[in-house]
This record gives sequence, C-alpha cells and structure tokens, in this order.
Amino acid sequence: MDSVSQLERESNELILKTFKNLEVMPSSEVYCLAKVKEYSGYVIKQVYRKSMQHVLILELFGFWSKNILIDRRTISTTSIRRKNMEGLKLRASLVLTHNDSINHLTDGLDRHIDTLSKVNYVLTKQLGDFISGDIEFSFVKSWGYLNNDSKWSGMIGDLVYNRSDIGASALFFTADRIKFIEYIAMPTPTRSKFVFRSPKLSYTDNVFLLPFDSGVWNAIIGLIFVTSAALVFSTWSEFKIKRNKDVSDPNVLHPSALDAFILVFGATCQQGSAVSPRSMTSRLIMFIVFLMLMFLYTSYSANIVALLQSPSRKIQNLNDLLNSRLKLGADDTIFNRYYFTHTSDPVRQQIYQQKILNKDGSENFMTLEEGVELLREGLFAFHMEIGVGYKVVSETFREDEKCALQEIQYLQVIDPWYAIQKNSSYKELLKIGMMRIHEHGLQERENAMLYTKKPKCTGGGGKFITASLVDTKPAILTLIWGFLLSLLAMFLEIFLYRQIRRCKNFIKSTNNNN
Repeated sequence: MDSVSQLERESNELILKTFKNLEVMPSSEVYCLAKVKEYSGYVIKQVYRKSMQHVLILELFGFWSKNILIDRRTISTTSIRRKNMEGLKLRASLVLTHNDSINHLTDGLDRHIDTLSKVNYVLTKQLGDFISGDIEFSFVKSWGYLNNDSKWSGMIGDLVYNRSDIGASALFFTADRIKFIEYIAMPTPTRSKFVFRSPKLSYTDNVFLLPFDSGVWNAIIGLIFVTSAALVFSTWSEFKIKRNKDVSDPNVLHPSALDAFILVFGATCQQGSAVSPRSMTSRLIMFIVFLMLMFLYTSYSANIVALLQSPSRKIQNLNDLLNSRLKLGADDTIFNRYYFTHTSDPVRQQIYQQKILNKDGSENFMTLEEGVELLREGLFAFHMEIGVGYKVVSETFREDEKCALQEIQYLQVIDPWYAIQKNSSYKELLKIGMMRIHEHGLQERENAMLYTKKPKCTGGGGKFITASLVDTKPAILTLIWGFLLSLLAMFLEIFLYRQIRRCKNFIKSTNNNN
C-alpha cells in the first residue's frame, strides 16, 4: 500500500500542472497516464473540476502494466461518482406570470396560478439536494420567444445568453427551440386543451330521425305505399261488387289513391281519419297496420325521450369545433396568445380568426375563472391547461355537470419538458437527478398536490333535461312548412277556381252572343 500511495503522490504534480487552466468539467472524460519511476507500468487518473472557479479534482482510475488493467474505481458511472457538487451554485430561471406567485411557491395557496412553475420550483430544489448544490433562482415573465430581431426573450433568453444554467419552468418541446436549449426530462404531464361540455344531441342532429336507422325508415315508407296500394285495390273491388252502392257516402273510403294514402299516413302518425273502409278485407289490412304501428310508436317514443337527454359526441376534432355552434375562448396566458396568433395551420388559423378574434378587434382571452364559468353554462369551449383548469371545475361545477366534459387538443406539442443550457457540462448529472426524483415518486407527489385530474362523473349521468326550442326545432319547422304549403295550396285552388269560372263565363257569354 505504501508503494501505491507513493505512485499516486508522484503523478499528481504533473497532472495538476498540465490541466491547471483547462476547462475540464464534470461531464469530461479525461484520462491521464503517468509513467512513474520504480514502477514498470502506468498510473491512470481522471481529472475534472466542478466549475472554472473550483480547483482540479483527481480521481484514481487504476493501473496499467504488462497489458493488465487494474480498475480501482468504486463507482463506474462518472455522473454518479461526481454528483456531489459540494455547494456549487447553479443559476435557475423561473417563469412567474403573476407578481404575487413569488410569495406562494410552496404554501399551496392559489394552486391554479403559475402551477407549472410552482411544481418545477420544488422539483428544482430537490434536484439541488440530489447534487448537493445551491440553486439560485431568478424570475422572468415568459418562457421565451423569438423577437423581431431574432433574439430570444424570457427564460430561453437566460439559457441562451448564459444568464442561467437551468430552465426551472418546464416548457413546450418545439422544433425552433431544439437548436438553442437541451431538454432532459418531462417533469409535469399536463397539456393545454379545449374543454367543453358536450352539447345536447339536438344541437348536432335531428333527434326525430335518430330513433330508427335508415332501414327501418325505408321499411315504414314502403309499408305506407304498399298498404295504400292494397287498400285502393280492396276498395275498388268492393265498389265494383256493390255496384257503386256507397258512392255518395262521405264516410266510406273510396277507391282513391290519395284518400288511401292519407288514411295510412294518418295511421302511421297515430291519427284518425274521417273515412273508414267497409269491407272485411280493407278492415283487416288496417287492423294489421295499426297493430304493427303500435309497436313502432312505442319504440320511437322510448328512444326519443332517451335521445333528448343524451349529449352529442360529434365534436371530436378541431374541424368539428370550428364548424360547431360553440363559442370559443382561451386562458389569458403568454403562451396561449403566442401560439394562437402565430399558428400556420389553416384550421387553427380559422379557429383564431373566426372564433377567438372578434369583429371589433378584441380577442376572447379571459381569466381562468371567467372561462370556467362560461364553460359551466354550456355551448362554450375554453382552452386551458387542463391540470389547472380542472381544479376550478371541481370547485364550481355541480356533480351532474361534470359528466359531459370533452377535450380536444389544439397545440401541436407534447407535454412540457425541463430544459438546461445547450451543451451544458452538468447535463448528465442533472438528467440522472431528474430521473431519480421521478423514480422515487417525488415528481408524482408534487404533481398530485398541485394538479387536479379530470373530475369523475358521479352524478348518475346528470339531471333530467327539459325539452327546449332547439330540441323541437325540426317539429316546429315541419309545422311551419306545412302551414306554408297549405296556404300555397289554398291560393292555388282559389286561382284555379277563378280561372275555371272565368273560362266558363267566357264560354257562356260566347254561346249567348251566337
């Protein structure tokens, strides 16, 4: 052991002299082979420093002699072996959009304000504990975007221009940022989405057509025409046999296609008729028709009641959202304003121009509380960070109102990632630290304390919804069109009657003159 110690001491002076002013940081893998007297091989050492302000640190790697390597390291992974930074100061930039958030980073108050930064503040402190370092925080107002002069602002600007070592607020993973910063971990699984209460089915479909599929409707139409034809034939046979005995009776069904059609159609609509068939054959036909229509009517009525209480599931993507009758709004955050106004996708551009941007030039950006209240009232889609927004939803919605919440992704980004300087000397060390925090459950614990999951539906599917004008719109339109057609038919009859009378008078006057 004395000889080994002697060899170490003799090699130290040469290595320290050689690397005195060189930037060999914790991520460096520098191997030094020193030839020592009284020893036939080499001493292998590694050298690094925690920062340029710290002295060089030597690590004994092992010995090389006669093609035999003796590894003397106790921990083989370099980043784990060097994780003790002994109080090294690392600068961290944290985004706070509200001034008062600096006073509530860890006390749990106003959890829905700057939630992403509050979670990552705690995780960054834990990361500092993992590496035995001292994290020094600075606060900015935005995550960082390219200005008109192609310079980065906010937290990214701090990382790019060496004002910070760590971006302590997780940010979106976008292509334009990859060239300038390093992403090392995904600490906060949250996204921003459009959230809305599914509108009633009558807002997207004609509920009067939904109880039966197309095959059943076609069968009913076919039944009307076939039954009408059978009644015409039966009545014609009856009148032929009786030799026009009941021709003058207005209550007897005559062999008329129009009369037979009106009778069968009225029966289909559960309505009576002023005329009725007299023969056993015709009555048997009507009996079978009424029996079958009774079952159809029962099925139809049961389905229509259920459909009036059902939410629509037709709004599934951004195109559906754009073409829907829903009004749109967004949480008034920096990244929402940036991504809504800088999108290049045609559908997203139309959503901003037609739904977010008003005709008077104002924009539907609002506070989280205002947006959630409009969301609760219905027919409104609100773009918000779901983990934060669901906290307000859970506190303000009734249980039955939580049962029809839908989400649609708007931003073309994945969950926020933790970022550091590009080519940082502490990259592997910080990455391992974030992985350890995740593996030990600390990350999940902090997220669970500040973020709220989507509320579960515990209201039994919602309260009973009364039918509104929207639900009965097809029926009302049918009635209105029926009135209009009736008026049109009446005026047409009056016109034809006058024309016929005028023609008769003309013919009569002509005959008299002759």
